[in-house]
Amino acid sequence: MSKPLVIIVGPTSVGKSKVAIEVAKKLKGEIISGDSVQVYRGLDIGTAKVSPLEQQIIPHHLIDFVDPKTSFSVADFRKHAQQVIQEIYQRGRIPILVGGTGLYIRAVVDPYEFVEVKTDLKLREALQAEAQQVGSQEMHRRLALIDPQAARKIHPGDTRRIIRALEVYNLTGQPISHFHHLETNQAPLYQAVWIGLTLKREKLYQKIETRVDQMIQDGLVGEVKGLLATGVKPESNAMQALGYKEIIPFLQDEYDLNTAIELIKRNTRRFAKRQLTWFRRDQRIQWIDVEKYPTLEELIQKICQIICRTIHLNVE
Repeated sequence: MSKPLVIIVGPTSVGKSKVAIEVAKKLKGEIISGDSVQVYRGLDIGTAKVSPLEQQIIPHHLIDFVDPKTSFSVADFRKHAQQVIQEIYQRGRIPILVGGTGLYIRAVVDPYEFVEVKTDLKLREALQAEAQQVGSQEMHRRLALIDPQAARKIHPGDTRRIIRALEVYNLTGQPISHFHHLETNQAPLYQAVWIGLTLKREKLYQKIETRVDQMIQDGLVGEVKGLLATGVKPESNAMQALGYKEIIPFLQDEYDLNTAIELIKRNTRRFAKRQLTWFRRDQRIQWIDVEKYPTLEELIQKICQIICRTIHLNVE
């Protein structure tokens, strides 16, 4: 029989990390970050990583373990996450997978078959330069001509994923979807319960604005400067993350700080919308409007009730 796995998803700024810590206390669990950027060392402020104190309260995994100068794929993430999950089981605890990167989370939970296609840095840099000239919309249009399936799944503003899909096609002559297969005839890997946290859009956008302002106050600009000074390239996967890719042009005197801040807020709102679109397609997710619960304690109680009912766990 497959073992239990708790999954907490939702858009950025909805409060997943705080909720996950409280749920982990109740379940005697450990948290696995399902975030494609928190894996990188040194990208702290812009990714809203949990504090060292919070990590002392509840063990957190897959945070700060990848050099930002290197690439890290969804297949890499799955391998590490599944290994960590087994280690948590061996300790007699419950793994809680938390994050907003839908593809990464599904890759861990569902029986995907990945065929790795190595990165060609020269080709990628050429595609990145081209994207800067013609824009992500035009690159997305080109992708749609050669890989309509990938184009439907990738937002026209998601330049990084568009470039990767074009890179794979140029290297192999095959669409990127050819290399990612979901083995539908296999049994589920885990007995999973999916919890989705949501907020009304106006409230979520307000929280995004507040978070971005706090990141700037906490020193996001200095963090980006420091990463660049250590040799992390602006075109690296790590530096294409939200909050980082908008600060770099400011540091290069392409626009002022206020413009950078507004771009981060706008792009984060758009990202949150894409996250919700992705997750709402998954019928396994049980959605909870966090505003319906006056206190955090009541929210956690409701989540734990769903978990107990779904995968028959005892909660203290």
